[in-house]
Amino acid sequence: MRLSIAGGLIMSAVVTAVLFYDAKGFAKEPLGQKWAAGQLLSMNQINHSSYNNLLKRYVDQDGYVNYTAWKRSAADRQALRKYLTHLSQASTSIKASRESQLAFWINAYNAVTLEGILQVYPTKSIRNHTAKIAGYNIWDDLPLLVDSRTYSLNDIEHKVLRKMGEPRIHFAIVCASVGCPRLLNEAYTPESVNQQLAMNAQDFFSRPQNFMIDKNGTMQVSSILDWFGEDFGNNQAKRFSYLQPYLPQKAQQYAVNPQARVKFQKYDWSLNDQAHKPAGSGIRSQARSGSR
Repeated sequence: MRLSIAGGLIMSAVVTAVLFYDAKGFAKEPLGQKWAAGQLLSMNQINHSSYNNLLKRYVDQDGYVNYTAWKRSAADRQALRKYLTHLSQASTSIKASRESQLAFWINAYNAVTLEGILQVYPTKSIRNHTAKIAGYNIWDDLPLLVDSRTYSLNDIEHKVLRKMGEPRIHFAIVCASVGCPRLLNEAYTPESVNQQLAMNAQDFFSRPQNFMIDKNGTMQVSSILDWFGEDFGNNQAKRFSYLQPYLPQKAQQYAVNPQARVKFQKYDWSLNDQAHKPAGSGIRSQARSGSR
């Protein structure tokens, strides 16, 4: 078997994991496949262009996904799975730049999430597929094989990305919800990942659903800063000092005042679905809109 990745031909591994689906469409085996040791690649060599093409085709400027059209296209459903198989070819032991690792794992998280949602679509929320006691939980039960090891979405977020010491990943990984940062409609790449992280952080705070100062002078902030605040600093002043460059200019000085009041907004778990895109969701700073 041969896989076409961005116009190139890549031989598959001798040992192949076939992906089976149950009657409800859930994957019963990990996404991707096992690759022979001699065919593993450095993350520097992983090609994200096929995924980039899919994002440009199905994701709008505000991060909303045309799941209906994507689900309907057998060719593009297969293209996403081929990309996930290509990700499986990455080695976790061959040397790679920090930028390559960041781009790889952010793309992996988002691509696995998209695959998981497409498997169950139509649906109204990812939370409908996150059983806590028994049953399917997309965050734990849809792992990706990388270097013959399985990584669930929770593994990628908590055991890999958060340990890399780059808190802006919280404005890049997207759990298919309106309350998330926008899903960037381009793949993260080693050459651009730092610029992309800065751009998406700025976009995140430019949207009132994530950050605003109300008439009482209270900062209304996304719950992401509550759940993962420790990643940005060990107290409020340090967190907002780190985030200051990404905040709306008029709020930058106020936010770093240790006496500033903060209230965390209720998280919106509605699916980031173009078919149900809420009015006003496209509000953002003109200087920060769109892709590069």
